[in-house]
Amino acid sequence: MISPSKGFSGVSVHRLMDGDLVKRRDVVAVEEPLEIRLEQAVDGVLKHFPISITMRTPGEDFELAIGFLYAEGIIEKRDDVIQISYCHGEEPQNYNIVLVKLASGVEFDSEVLARNFYTNSSCGVCGKASLEAIDMKGYKAISDKNFQVTSSVIKKLPSVLRKKQGLFDRTGGIHAAGLFSGTGDSILIQEDVGRHNAVDKVIGQAFLKSMLPLENYILTVSGRTSFEILQKALVARVSVVVAVGAPSSLAVDLAEKFGMTLLGFTSRDGFNVYTGAERVKG
Repeated sequence: MISPSKGFSGVSVHRLMDGDLVKRRDVVAVEEPLEIRLEQAVDGVLKHFPISITMRTPGEDFELAIGFLYAEGIIEKRDDVIQISYCHGEEPQNYNIVLVKLASGVEFDSEVLARNFYTNSSCGVCGKASLEAIDMKGYKAISDKNFQVTSSVIKKLPSVLRKKQGLFDRTGGIHAAGLFSGTGDSILIQEDVGRHNAVDKVIGQAFLKSMLPLENYILTVSGRTSFEILQKALVARVSVVVAVGAPSSLAVDLAEKFGMTLLGFTSRDGFNVYTGAERVKG
């Protein structure tokens, strides 16, 4: 029986050393396609709906699928999901298809989903990066400003996240997302070749642990913040997003519009507060 792939793989490379190319072994992050399919009983008949293909690092595939579905508004509560499994059929099991069985009352448009949700590990969901699309879904601003974080906690988050990146230690080529308490304790940490995949894994894990909404937690990401990452954080009701890198212009616009606190270029030396400075204490 084939087991799920590890998140890393050995390869042969030629390394320039002292002017000569020397053959040696190296370790790289695994990137493989994951198809997400929905299963639901329709008029007494069990039907399958393929809705997404994403390039991801194997590991926590169920959390990735659930986080994706939650961030896209397909599922809202734990009871919406009856079962999660790898797809079992006549084809050999390669652990690259996840089947999510939904409760009969969950409504979705399978044709729209299949048309709009082709993703890859670098760019996230393509073709709908606009604030108007978020407005149409009816998400409200995060108005509660009671959750505050000290600057000393914020400055240490990237180093805490980095210490828990086991795949990055092996490969040097992986992103991470972490959920932290207001005092800086790490709650959930996930890694993936895709920034948005790592966030989906964190949100999916929180969903399965019945932790949502996440207004009293900090989401920390190891790279830059894009529109997609802020969108996912908004749906999960994360009020504070901390990034090691820079935000995009749309990420700043979204955070400003929906009352989120967005920080970038975060290190032990300091950080930039792009929006929501009232949640940051000196």
